[in-house]
Amino acid sequence: MAYGDFQNEIHFRGLQGVVPRFPITAADLESAAEAAMPASVWSYVAGGAGDERTQRANVAAFARRGIVPRMLVGAAERDLSVDLFGMRLASPLFLAPVGVLGIAAQDGHGDLATARASARTGVPMVASTLSQDPLEAVREAQGDTPGMFQLYTPTDRDLAASLVHRAEGAGFRAVVVTLDTWVTGWRPRDLQTANFPQLRGAALANYVSDPVFRAAVPDAATDPRSVVEHWARVFGNPLTWDDLPWLRSLTDLPIVLKGICAADDARRAVDAGIDGVYVSNHGGRQANGGVPALDVLPEVVAAVGDDVPVLFDSGVRSGSDVVTALALGATAVGLGRPYVHGLALGGTDGVEHVVRSVLAEADLLMAVNGFPDVAALRRADVRTVTVP
Repeated sequence: MAYGDFQNEIHFRGLQGVVPRFPITAADLESAAEAAMPASVWSYVAGGAGDERTQRANVAAFARRGIVPRMLVGAAERDLSVDLFGMRLASPLFLAPVGVLGIAAQDGHGDLATARASARTGVPMVASTLSQDPLEAVREAQGDTPGMFQLYTPTDRDLAASLVHRAEGAGFRAVVVTLDTWVTGWRPRDLQTANFPQLRGAALANYVSDPVFRAAVPDAATDPRSVVEHWARVFGNPLTWDDLPWLRSLTDLPIVLKGICAADDARRAVDAGIDGVYVSNHGGRQANGGVPALDVLPEVVAAVGDDVPVLFDSGVRSGSDVVTALALGATAVGLGRPYVHGLALGGTDGVEHVVRSVLAEADLLMAVNGFPDVAALRRADVRTVTVP
C-alpha cells in the first residue's frame, strides 16, 4: 500500500479548488481541537502531570534524533508491514488507548468513531477499559481490522477476569495491561477545573455492562452515584510481580505490559511469561520528572531480544516520529493525542485524516531516506543531533 499517495490526493483535489478539511500539522490540529472542545475535556486530553516537563520532554526527545539517509537503494516501493502476535499488519502504526474518547467526540461516542476509522484505515485500535460504549460494540465497529483491549486491572479479580473474558469473546487479539495508572497522577489542569470525567459518570460503559460489576451494584440503573462510588473503590490495582501468574492464567491471548521503561523490568516480565512489553510513560500524564520514553526504548529492545514485540508510545506527533521510533527498535508505534484532536474536529473522518497524514509522512520519509521496508529502517544509523 502506497501511503504516500495521500499527498497526491490532496494536491489533485487542490486543482479543483478543494483544500483539506482538517489541519495537516500536529500543532495546527492541536490548536483547532482546543477551540472545538469544552475546557474541561480539553484539560483532560491536553494536560500532563506536574508542570508537564516530562510531557514536553517526550516530544523533544524526537527532535534530538536524526537518521542518516542512504542513497541508491531503489526505495521506489515501500513495505511498511509488520508481524505482531500472529497478525500481519499493513503498517506499524496503532491507535493508543485513550480513556475519554467518548466525550472527546462531538456526538459523545468517540470510541465507536475511532473504531470506524480503524476499520477504514486498517490501523489497529487499542480499545480502552474506560469507554463510552461497551467493548463489544467497539470491537464490532472495527470490522476486519484487528484490535487489542487495554485493561485497567481492578482490585476485584472476578471483575478483571470478566473484562478479559469479554474482550476475548469479542474478538480482540491481545490484552494490554496498563501498570502506571492504579492511582492518578497530580494533574494541575484537571485540578484547576475540578474535573475528573469518570467521577461524573463518563466512560464507564464497560463497567455498567459487566455482569460482575452489576451484581455488586444492583441499583446501577436507577442510582448513578452508586456506580461511580463502586467504580472508585475497585478501579486501581497496584499490581506486583506476584500478580503476573494470575494475569497469565486469565487468557490464552497475548498479554502486553504497558508502562515498562526499565530494561530489567522488561526482561523480568518476559521471563514471567508475558508476551510483549509496551514502552510508555503515559505520555507524561501520570508522572512528572521522568526520562522521555524514547530515551529508554533502545535499552528495553536490547533487553528482551528480537523475538519479543516492543510497542511504544509517548510523544509521537508525526510520521517522522513513527520512523524514528521504528529505527530505535520499536515493533509497533502508538499514536495518541493527535488522533484525539482529529476526533474532536471531525469524528471518524477526522481520525482517518490524521492516520493517513501520519502514514503518508512516514512512507515518504522512508522513500526519500532510502529505507524500502521496516527491516532496513531498523538497521539505520540514528545519531544525536543538536536542535537550535
